[in-house]
Amino acid sequence: MARAATTTKHLGAGMQIGVIADTHSKMRPEALEALKGSEVILHAGDVGRDDVLDALEAIAPVIAIRGNIDKSGRAAELPDTRDLEFLGQALYMLHDVKTLDFDPQGRYRVVIAGHSHKPRNEWIGDVLYFNPGGAGPRRFTLPITVGRLVVNENGVTGEIIELRT
Repeated sequence: MARAATTTKHLGAGMQIGVIADTHSKMRPEALEALKGSEVILHAGDVGRDDVLDALEAIAPVIAIRGNIDKSGRAAELPDTRDLEFLGQALYMLHDVKTLDFDPQGRYRVVIAGHSHKPRNEWIGDVLYFNPGGAGPRRFTLPITVGRLVVNENGVTGEIIELRT
């Protein structure tokens, strides 16, 4: 049973994590503005040029993975996946959720992916599947979006933020 997770009210205060993906070398000022206040920023791949990471790092520490276009620069050296933990909540980050080759139930609270450019903020069982959508060049009619996770000892909540571009 899937349920939406679009509010942070029931968790109270928590760690603010900005999530971005599929910048494809385009760092929008609106994305940077939306990510301000993040304690850490996760980039779920298809970074593109190094200046994307530089711009994000000016806001908060960045944890990034390599996407399918990341063949040069700093992005080419990034790992394909990341195992993360914040305030006791386990997160797994990979670029394309279709390549997830294990069941995250009972192991991870959040699976973060990019690649599709389609925002996703969906609970399946006890796992939040979160895709911040595409923040770079527009793809088809999909919105330009980033995401935010609020993490505390009691759980995780996700929010998709549509950018006005």
